[in-house]
Amino acid sequence: MPELSAVHTPPEAWRRFLEHFRPQPRLERVPVATALDRTLAADLVAPHDLPSFPRSTVDGYAVVARDTYGASANLPAYLDVVGEVPMGQPAAMALDEGQCAIVHTGGMLPADADAVVMVEHTQVAGQANPGSAQVALIEVMRPVAVGQNVIQVGEDIRRGDLVLPAGHRLRPQDIGGLAALGIAEVPVAAGPRVAILSQGDEVVYPAEQPGPGQVRDINSYTLAALARRAGATPITYPIVPDRLEALQAAAATALSEADVVVISAGSSVSVRDMTAEVIAGLGQPGILTHGLSVKPGKPTIVAVCAGKPVFGLPGNPVSAMVIFELLVTPTIRLLLGQRSDPFPANTLRARLARNIASTTGREDYVQVRLERRDGELWAVPVFGKSNLIYTLIRAEGTVKIDLDSNGIAEGKWVTVTLHA
Repeated sequence: MPELSAVHTPPEAWRRFLEHFRPQPRLERVPVATALDRTLAADLVAPHDLPSFPRSTVDGYAVVARDTYGASANLPAYLDVVGEVPMGQPAAMALDEGQCAIVHTGGMLPADADAVVMVEHTQVAGQANPGSAQVALIEVMRPVAVGQNVIQVGEDIRRGDLVLPAGHRLRPQDIGGLAALGIAEVPVAAGPRVAILSQGDEVVYPAEQPGPGQVRDINSYTLAALARRAGATPITYPIVPDRLEALQAAAATALSEADVVVISAGSSVSVRDMTAEVIAGLGQPGILTHGLSVKPGKPTIVAVCAGKPVFGLPGNPVSAMVIFELLVTPTIRLLLGQRSDPFPANTLRARLARNIASTTGREDYVQVRLERRDGELWAVPVFGKSNLIYTLIRAEGTVKIDLDSNGIAEGKWVTVTLHA
């Protein structure tokens, strides 16, 4: 067999490929409930503040913070209870000096209230009527600061802020964040259609019993699964016999019906391997690379024909899968408008960008985003209250602080568990 000429490294082949391929993702709109793992085709902007009203993060009493200053168990502050804010309803009352109102976790604060005292830090001092459940007076035994135990208007996200950028692959927490903003439908990139052609007189369908010298078709199924996992819609065609006209007809049909064409087997150089000849006849500019400096997968063909990517993969199933992940999967991502994913593993090591304090005796889980600085990966803490879903959305992973630790110093190496 003659040697392949002009073998390229994968980066060289990819660069040549990108010089001729201009991906154009197709847009479609889908309900947010079905958008998990889909890729956004446009930026999403917050239509309003979230939350849209000041909310309590605890069960307790809405107060004017200055009315509690100096309060202690020995010298409590006394406040009149003027009512209760029902869950899911607006706060009808306003607070005057020395007054408070019962609020529940997630409930709206009355006008003029600027903090919430936890119920655990109060006790009943009197009732409106003997035997009545209506509290009239409480003792506050611990002061609160302005904003304590309160989520302010827009603290999660502000109207007009970028929620998620185009190219972002939607995660479960993203779905929740969009629902919280009332975004019921999202623009996403339609999954590209990937045509998969397997060829060879020796290849039979899995349900058939192979005869002498025959093998069952593996590549159609593994490559279709890889395409589906990458977000594409695979189209598998009947096994193509080793005849030039048959492969030419099948390849032409595939190119007209799909966004990407993958032909497995017949990419090496021999008197019977016709893939290169067929691909060269599909359209300009045609074959860009025939041969990669990789093992396995050397006799790979990379082409762009009539504006569509076409790949000739080796028939060896391992080689075919390796090259598919190396070249076809990134091509699918381009057609989905995705950003490249630099963190494919479930966990990775990074340096901590700032000190994280903790309390001995408990495990802390701190959300972090990842960024590169001078060639090193850094984990930047994303602080926020546990009620705020966009704290999670803005993070790529979590750093765990062990229960016997009082914190982690800036610059230390940490393990980041990446979000799914």
